[in-house]
Amino acid sequence: MRMAGGTAMKKLDDGAAPAWRRPRDGAPEREKEGLGKAGVVLIVCLMTLPFLVFLFAGRERASTVWQSASAKLTMISGGSMNASRARTTSSAKGDDELLGGLLSPGFNRTSCLSRYQSWQYYKYSPYAPSSYLLRKLREYEARHKKCAPGTPLYAKAVEQLRSGRGTEAMECNYLVWLPYKGLGNRMLSLTSTFVYALLTDRVLLVHSTADFVDLFCEPFPGTTWVLPPDFPVANLSRLGLSPDQSYRNLLDKKKIVVDDPKKATVRSVPPYVFLNLGHEHKFMDKLFYCSDDQLVLAKVNWLLVYNDLYIVPTLYSMAQFKDELQRMFPAKESVSHLISRYLLHPTNTVWGLITRYYHSYLAQADRMIGIQIRMFPFSTIPVDDMYNQILACSRQEHILPEIEGDQAETSGNLGTTTNGTTEAAAGSTAILIASLYADYYERIRSTYYEHAAKGGVKVSVFQPSHEEVQATEKRAHNQKALAEIYLLSFSDVLLTSGISTFGYLSSNLAGVRPTILTTAIGHKVPTTPCVRAVSMEPCNLTPPRVKCRGYNEDKDLAQHVKGCEDHRIGVKLYD
Repeated sequence: MRMAGGTAMKKLDDGAAPAWRRPRDGAPEREKEGLGKAGVVLIVCLMTLPFLVFLFAGRERASTVWQSASAKLTMISGGSMNASRARTTSSAKGDDELLGGLLSPGFNRTSCLSRYQSWQYYKYSPYAPSSYLLRKLREYEARHKKCAPGTPLYAKAVEQLRSGRGTEAMECNYLVWLPYKGLGNRMLSLTSTFVYALLTDRVLLVHSTADFVDLFCEPFPGTTWVLPPDFPVANLSRLGLSPDQSYRNLLDKKKIVVDDPKKATVRSVPPYVFLNLGHEHKFMDKLFYCSDDQLVLAKVNWLLVYNDLYIVPTLYSMAQFKDELQRMFPAKESVSHLISRYLLHPTNTVWGLITRYYHSYLAQADRMIGIQIRMFPFSTIPVDDMYNQILACSRQEHILPEIEGDQAETSGNLGTTTNGTTEAAAGSTAILIASLYADYYERIRSTYYEHAAKGGVKVSVFQPSHEEVQATEKRAHNQKALAEIYLLSFSDVLLTSGISTFGYLSSNLAGVRPTILTTAIGHKVPTTPCVRAVSMEPCNLTPPRVKCRGYNEDKDLAQHVKGCEDHRIGVKLYD
């Protein structure tokens, strides 16, 4: 037997209460509106609209004007039409394109189409950004523009770095992010490093390697986040886990002393420090998360960050950052959702892959189900077992449309969609499979080819690619992977694999709490096929286990930083 390999945004205010309740399938429950007087007005508008079109459309074709106006009315009314069709109408505009103020206006639209178009494809925007987060982002953008490469302040900071010693406090302090591991790890690491930049008033610069080029647009207006190639620290991609300037070695050799952090000065610390915050971190590396160490590191002009983890839950556990994080993100599970939508915008190359596939295969469906399947070397099981686990999970959580003649025990004849209607009412369902392998796509497609779905539901099954092996070092592979992350994020419902960064990103971009397949640890088929996520925040899979000097137990932490649903030794944020 072959083994498998490896909607609307809420009003803006400082509080951001969740816009969903938890239904059975894990997606936000949309608001229901009665027809009332507003509905009557809407019907009248729709009835008279064609006549107005012929009177005022001019040279523009009537069908085009009708499509545009109809889409706008659908969005305003709460949407009695197909949501995906209404949202992807190119002429529909509104405040949503700025994601409730999350994005800055004024970018060149043609240079990064995804920035102002992605909102049309997302089904849910459960959390509006707090006014405090918006203020912090605008302040950061101003700071980045002032301190970015090509500015006098950047040149001054680089000159101090070249000197090899700290001489004076700089107006601009920097975080240099170094890519590490696969694309999913990189994206989660990058977003959480940016959160740390917000917390510490630093400027984030990205060391863009060949396999990371042409993936994401510049996120900050009028400037760049790319580290210039003439950066004084050589061989950034080959520094390893513990170079001489690593925090671990500097502490060990007493080149940084944290006995009395308040006495630390710029002259007493090196011009840069390498931080290993990844899953292979050692005890001395973990001291980064202690308050006294943060006071000393605040004096260092350049911090080089090597990390493959989502570290926000651990930052929340730190006394000096907790209150600030609470002000920026009143809803704990909104951190990655909001920051990912703010920071990560696929380039036009990748956006072309995404939109061409979406409009060719997915846009006409009334409902879209995303399934992401990943097995790791330590958790491989036979394809038959994995497929049966997917089916068992689907029956348990009512995810896939049921088929005629399916005698398996279920709680009802039909599945349940995200707004509580039956599958029959949905009309058509598109199932998108994201996996390195084609096995699951072939089996699910064959099932709906050989058996009719209950209620007359029209089911289509798609898989954009099956690369067989992960090839992080290849740009084209990363572009396809990024395209599939975003295609999954346009789903109404998500079924993802446990401990998969790919799945974490798809769900938090989507604004959906996914159902998570249980990992087959030790190659043993799990007795529980899946669990429903309680929070859409990603899991920090390898949190630091370190008790810092002066550590005090915080009851609030026990409530909001807990073990992950899919990986109990990891931690994540909960509301």
